[in-house]
Amino acid sequence: MSDDESTESVRLDRWLWAARIYKTRSLAARAIDGGKVHLNGTRVKRSKPVKPGDELEVTRGIYEYHLIVKALTEKRGPASEASRLYEETPQSRKARETLRAQLKGVPKPIFRGKGRPTKKERRQIDRLRDREDQF
Repeated sequence: MSDDESTESVRLDRWLWAARIYKTRSLAARAIDGGKVHLNGTRVKRSKPVKPGDELEVTRGIYEYHLIVKALTEKRGPASEASRLYEETPQSRKARETLRAQLKGVPKPIFRGKGRPTKKERRQIDRLRDREDQF
């Protein structure tokens, strides 16, 4: 264990960055400020200290992660060390896998256009817009 891992608490934004949840500290801070990260069920500021045993709820895109803090560090290390800093709950992992499977079944939107509209298509679009303006 290094000196950084023996500290009692670490700022939330630094820990999220060191644990490789976010690529940069500024992304971690922006997520915290935007309400995407909750510590022990409450919305917190980026300077809130994190301690081992704390529970984090992190929303990234459509996925939600429920993590339990296992260790502390302020230094960003390799991914193998970062994965030891937290443990994801089995319910969280299962919910993400279920959502991923559901999304695989949804057809992807396909653009069938050929680029810019032709003159004829543009006139049709203009007529359609004019009709919308009337209502």
